[in-house]
Amino acid sequence: MPTRPRRGLWAVLAVALCAALVAITWVVTSDGDSERSTSTSRPPPGTARSDVPSEPPAGSVPITVVKIDNVRSARPQTGLDIADVVYVEPVEGGYTRLAVVYSSELPDVAGPVRSARETDVELLAQYGNPSLVFSGAAPEIEPVLAESEVRLVRHSDYPDAFYREPGRPSPHNLYARLPLLPRVDGPGPEQVLPRGDTPPGGRPIAEHTVAYQHERYGFTWSPESRRWQVLLDGTPMTSAGAGPVSAATVVVQRVDIAANEGVRDAAGAPSPVVRTVGTGPATVLRDGRAFEGTWSRPSPEDGTQFTTGSGQPLPLAEGPVWVLLVPR
Repeated sequence: MPTRPRRGLWAVLAVALCAALVAITWVVTSDGDSERSTSTSRPPPGTARSDVPSEPPAGSVPITVVKIDNVRSARPQTGLDIADVVYVEPVEGGYTRLAVVYSSELPDVAGPVRSARETDVELLAQYGNPSLVFSGAAPEIEPVLAESEVRLVRHSDYPDAFYREPGRPSPHNLYARLPLLPRVDGPGPEQVLPRGDTPPGGRPIAEHTVAYQHERYGFTWSPESRRWQVLLDGTPMTSAGAGPVSAATVVVQRVDIAANEGVRDAAGAPSPVVRTVGTGPATVLRDGRAFEGTWSRPSPEDGTQFTTGSGQPLPLAEGPVWVLLVPR
């Protein structure tokens, strides 16, 4: 008579298989940055709102957002020179990461690509349903991303559009070929961050520094190019193959920070969650002048407006914008 497999053995095998599928790997760099990647793939169509974007409003343009690494081992990055907007986000341990918005032009390659954060959900809602290109996320954040309106574009879902750069240490070596990835239309950068002529007032300024716990950003005004040259830790930021990075406008946006105690890095630091809906103080650098004012964003679907101390509109200059989200 054939031997019937024992139920206990099958139960053990099933548990082992499930554990392997959800295994989490910690990757810690010498810079103090850390990331958890997970083998969890994108939910099937219909289970995440990001898979079925809503109808874009009139005047929408293609929007792609890439999470780009910013620690020393990741520099120089690729694709920063043609970004429409660069958001500097605080992350664990006093470091920063970049959320880079592309609309008017799309680079062939961008990176190094790193993980998404809960901050991205609220921040990017003002762009409608943008494609968010990232390497992965902590398992605790996956449900938050899945319930958001962004189109999730992980490297595990589009393996032919990503590659590892030889000679760079992991995890700072993942790059995305953006033309091979999906894009979604939404409000453009000039709708989200209104532009216009230089307002009256402001004070002449040649340079400005913004300090995070472990990084210092510097901005130096160039009258010849009419741009702010971007420096990081005293060294000019460059984009590989393109040279120095600059901005027409720099926004220092003072924001509230909440700690996600359920998500921590290898050193035990909680993941900060930036609140970009609400209001707060802001400094706008444009045309060689600094304007003190206020930022306001009533709801996640609204763009961010800026006003002077007297309540007059404070538009940004035409061209690339850097927005530094700084704890207040």
